[in-house]
Amino acid sequence: MAAISFFGDLLQTISERGRDLIGIGRGDMTSRASAGDLVKLCEDLISRRGEASGVALARLILDRYASFGQAERYAFLRAIALDFDADHEAVDEAIAAYRAAPSRARLGSLHEAAEPRSQELIRRLNLARGGTLSLVRMREDLFDLRRALRAGDEADPALMDAVDSLDSDFEHLFASWFNRGFLVLRHIDWTTPAHILEKIIRYEAVHAIADWDDLRARIEPPDRRCFAFFHPALADEPLIFVEVALTDQIAPAIAPILSRERKPLQPQAANTAVFYSISNCQKGLAGVTFGNFLIKQVVEDLTREVPTLKTFVTLSPVPGFAAWLARERRADSPQGLLPEDVEVLRALDDPNWPADKARAETVRRALIPAAAAYFLRAKNERGRPLDPVARFHLGNGARLDRINFLGDTSKKGLAQSHGLMVNYLYDLAAIERNHETYANLGTVVAAPAVTRELRAKLPPPRAVVLAEA
Repeated sequence: MAAISFFGDLLQTISERGRDLIGIGRGDMTSRASAGDLVKLCEDLISRRGEASGVALARLILDRYASFGQAERYAFLRAIALDFDADHEAVDEAIAAYRAAPSRARLGSLHEAAEPRSQELIRRLNLARGGTLSLVRMREDLFDLRRALRAGDEADPALMDAVDSLDSDFEHLFASWFNRGFLVLRHIDWTTPAHILEKIIRYEAVHAIADWDDLRARIEPPDRRCFAFFHPALADEPLIFVEVALTDQIAPAIAPILSRERKPLQPQAANTAVFYSISNCQKGLAGVTFGNFLIKQVVEDLTREVPTLKTFVTLSPVPGFAAWLARERRADSPQGLLPEDVEVLRALDDPNWPADKARAETVRRALIPAAAAYFLRAKNERGRPLDPVARFHLGNGARLDRINFLGDTSKKGLAQSHGLMVNYLYDLAAIERNHETYANLGTVVAAPAVTRELRAKLPPPRAVVLAEA
């Protein structure tokens, strides 16, 4: 961390001297400017050769952007998306040159000509101290702009295409800057600095952390672990973190894990590690993969620390299930339900159904087969499972191991999945094979206990794919 601080101080020194080179004083760094003015500064930035002046100008642009309101930020991002495209005449010339005499050098020239100027702008803005985090936040604004454009009454196809292309530029560069080689895994415990612990509370996206006592109950006991990935450019900002419970069995429900009244288990008595919450912290890094590296690294570290651990599973939410089931129940010809299931599942319309044991058992007999159809047959337009959490874990080589009825009876759990939770099993001997099967064939690798729940009289699987496309 000392090296990072030294490098940051060095950049700050370069920036201070660079201001003199471009005629910018300290007071000017926070002065107001319009989106158009800032675009002109961006043109100046990508035309400069000097490193010192470039660092200073990059910091100026990012500081002024941070002072903008939403309308000005949107105007700036629209201008960058539209005006910082590739030089199309240069692309045409490079294509003609390559066709006339194909060579690796001319292909390289074509690649260089086809790169949008926005990519070079993003690279140069990253020269500023704190530039990486500023750019991550800028991409969050770009997400908001794209949603606003899509929700508008009159969408501009050219603008939408330009905004999508600018987002691809961010994702392309972030994928390089945040590759696994730069990530640092840190164990989060009660001795971790408070400002980082506060962010763990804020960024928890699966099972909300109520307060500091709740956080302490999750990270201090001997049978609890929390790990997070960090990046040198975002030293105090976790990228993603996972919470782990060390247990003596596969957990079917979240309440016992989160209970403050439970009796902690000594690590040497544990044989199972349950990954019960994985939270991405930086919305601006969407599309950049961290989770698969995180799980594999944590498994390696836990295996060394607690040799008795033999089973590695998740206890995962099913965020898309309730919405899918609602569509199925409304459909004239359900693709994942039988007519008798539709009738039984009317009980879900009563919010108090879990409290009635007899009614809950009746619901269970219809809900679990419906969940089996959801996981094993319902696909998106790419032929992958509808559920985003399923896509993540199956893509990492996990197996769909168990469907747990009323695993999460919280208000959120009942709303998004009617209380269902699932266990994905990370069998270290089968991860690579499972991953290849899923990646190449789109096959959901599932335990027999799951596949047996699938109703025999459902329509052919292809009909499900077409219905969801």
